[in-house]
Amino acid sequence: MKYIMVLITVPDFDIGKKIAKNLVEEKLAACVNITKSEVNSIYYWQGNIEDDTENLLIIKTREDKFENLVKKVKELHPYTVPEIIAMPIIMGFEDYLTWIDETLDRD
Repeated sequence: MKYIMVLITVPDFDIGKKIAKNLVEEKLAACVNITKSEVNSIYYWQGNIEDDTENLLIIKTREDKFENLVKKVKELHPYTVPEIIAMPIIMGFEDYLTWIDETLDRD
């Protein structure tokens, strides 16, 4: 699949905004949505069950940007192992998909 949607959780909105702006500025993402309301995350980490509130980034990009996107997120994200999960976009409004390409390929 050419187009992907990447999900990343962050500990708070400000960190999410910093990551989002950086990804868009560096043309690693065409668009990033940040949840304003927190999501509750329950997960297993280092022998303990954790229960935290986080914000969710929903990133629209392409497969060819994923490796560099991961590198950039790891630089900016405070977690040792940030959640970075990509899913294929199997269909989409053609004009929107064209906009993704134009955004990511612009000089």
